[in-house]
Amino acid sequence: MSSHIPHIKGRVAQQAHVAIPDGLIEEEYARGGFSGAYAHLYRKHPPVNWTRIEGPLKPRAYDLTHITPLDTWLARRPLLHNADVTIHFAHLASAMPHYFRNADGDELLFVHHGGGILETDFGPLAYRRGDYLLIPRGTVYRLVPSDVSAFLVIETRGALAEPDRGLLGQHALYDPAVIEVPTPNEDGHNSTLQPSPAGEWELVIQRLGEHTRVFYPYCPLDTVGWKGTLSVKRLNVEDIRPVMSERYHLPPSAHSTFATDGVIVCTFLPRGLETGDPKAMKVPFYHSNIDFDEVLFYHDGEFFSRTGVGAGMLTFHPQGIHHGPQPGAVERTADKTHTNEIAVMIDTRHPLAVVASPDLEVADYWKSWTPKSPTP
Repeated sequence: MSSHIPHIKGRVAQQAHVAIPDGLIEEEYARGGFSGAYAHLYRKHPPVNWTRIEGPLKPRAYDLTHITPLDTWLARRPLLHNADVTIHFAHLASAMPHYFRNADGDELLFVHHGGGILETDFGPLAYRRGDYLLIPRGTVYRLVPSDVSAFLVIETRGALAEPDRGLLGQHALYDPAVIEVPTPNEDGHNSTLQPSPAGEWELVIQRLGEHTRVFYPYCPLDTVGWKGTLSVKRLNVEDIRPVMSERYHLPPSAHSTFATDGVIVCTFLPRGLETGDPKAMKVPFYHSNIDFDEVLFYHDGEFFSRTGVGAGMLTFHPQGIHHGPQPGAVERTADKTHTNEIAVMIDTRHPLAVVASPDLEVADYWKSWTPKSPTP
């Protein structure tokens, strides 16, 4: 937090996000996400009320429900990418016919729907809808869905870990004891994959984005025991208990679930709204992305600050252009006491490049903030 005394000029709210002066809107302009130097700007018009955007910098949305199920994990669809992270999406219809090891980075799989078994070096682990599956770099694994499974895949160069909870204490958000790790079978038979007609088991290794195939005369998932602090982990959103404040709208960083260099993963969950003060904001404040790109994957529920988005969609708000609640969001939440949404947010320090197929993009998403008639 900055130690400088804040300046106060003109007509402002005394407390951020509370009792905004009539006829004005509040914009948060801040460095380092929501933890650095800041300014709150009180404007007559929302900075998203544009009429036209010419050029590549604009809010984007993608409908991932159109992606067809895969017959191979290697064909998962990349959407956004930079040197720190690649964000993929995949529907997997059947068990992987080989094992996979990512030597380029950690993988965080969020299970959008479906269930099954994740077979790993550490043993098998059941998965279900709403799970985060953290697979450390270099782990051998295989997915065996019991029904068609859909995954948001966050591949990071750095090691993903739990964020520092600071003054909230080590049991805030979720008790670390709810994290599940695999247990290997005593006989070392940790996989249902049968050998090829040649009597071989195939392992595909990803290194520098390329795939190498290694063949074994035995199943490589033959672990009978393990000990240590590094493992595959499972965490379900039902075990996350969001931080809440009845009198103040908390920044997205309060909902951080995993973090690594240049990447923060947050989980937005059903929670109580700011009902302790009738003048407190209930919807996210307008803000300008200065130091982070922001990606939101919509998993389930009613996304109260957005219109035209549903489960299985992903939005991308890049650095350099404003975003915030869409028209009508404030009015829609006036009488609400709780949110009913589950979403995964990925913030990246370095700009993301779009690599998603154009056929997935919702072309006019950027127009969803445009007022229906010009504001004088």
